[in-house]
Amino acid sequence: MLPLFVVAHLSHHLVAALITPLLPFIRDTFALDYTQAGLLVSAYTLANGIGQLPGGWLSDHLGFHRLITIGISGVALCGIFIGISTRYIVILILLVLMGVLGGGYHPSASPLISSAVDNKMRGRALGIHQIGGTGSYFLAPLIAVGIARLAGWRGSFLFISIPTFLYGIVFFIFLNRWGYGKAYMKDTRESRHADEDMPTKIRYLVPVIILNVAVPIFISSAVSFIPFYVVDNFGGSKEAAAALLSLANSAGLWAGPLGGYLSDRMGKIPIILFTGLIAGPFIFLLNHVTFGVSISVLLILLGMTQYMSMPVAESFIISHSPGRSRSTVLGIYYFASRGGPGLLTPFIGYLIDHNGFYTAYLYTGLLMFFIAAPCSALIALNQKRYK
Repeated sequence: MLPLFVVAHLSHHLVAALITPLLPFIRDTFALDYTQAGLLVSAYTLANGIGQLPGGWLSDHLGFHRLITIGISGVALCGIFIGISTRYIVILILLVLMGVLGGGYHPSASPLISSAVDNKMRGRALGIHQIGGTGSYFLAPLIAVGIARLAGWRGSFLFISIPTFLYGIVFFIFLNRWGYGKAYMKDTRESRHADEDMPTKIRYLVPVIILNVAVPIFISSAVSFIPFYVVDNFGGSKEAAAALLSLANSAGLWAGPLGGYLSDRMGKIPIILFTGLIAGPFIFLLNHVTFGVSISVLLILLGMTQYMSMPVAESFIISHSPGRSRSTVLGIYYFASRGGPGLLTPFIGYLIDHNGFYTAYLYTGLLMFFIAAPCSALIALNQKRYK
């Protein structure tokens, strides 16, 4: 099951992953400023975050297989319409719809995968599943820009969206044949997920969720402007900008499984604290790189930090959430972590428009650190108390 879920995860993200690397091309078509370009990213990410809430609830009530299919084929259908759209406002609306339709995938897939493995292997399983999502953000910049040079950015959306739509239908058929429909939900909700070494406490869970929501929000929002940073600040080409964006996301191909493996061996809390505390300083260091080795290394470190935290956070939440509402709790987590960049990205774009890249990355890095420090202190204190 897991290899096909990896491909499903890749398919789910692949169309949406086209947005950021194609921003310089879309900007030229519609003569956009940084704020307007940032709204394109926000239209999807904010709607996708909001879509996680009903997506999680619907997963608990309608069946995982239906929500997973909508999260793949529904997103791809919107990508097809974007490929034939000629107006900026229409693309914004389609990106909002794409985000909403994609909201049910993660709250459905993660509990389904988690229920199929032993507690001691859950971090690794979720880390392997993450390879698919990361792979989409690694491949999309390389594929999208290559196609855009030949057939325009609209051609990139069409070329990727059509086979993605078909895979969603095929995967739905497999899920039904394997029995992962509505009848499987009861066993999944009632399976044992709770860790034996830590009780479920709201005051313990909340700072962990806040910290693990902040890390992907701040890193992904900052990295969204890397194509512009490379083209406008360093004078690099659009191809070089896409390659660096792909490099940042390549870290997830190994960081997610590594984070899951280490959390299974060392515990989840050390990984959560590590990734949370280094995220802010890494974002600030974007102001002190040059076009070459230093920015490449820093982008890999940023990607590592973001993707290492994700499977650990998912595993922690699954382990500390009641079975009958597990997808709903995950939906809340995904709502904040996936939708948050939709709020932060336009703010960063506004700062860049009015104060430049240095101020934008300075404020973003400082704010991330000021969130991470108190959350980390509370997590460490609570862990010591429960021990």
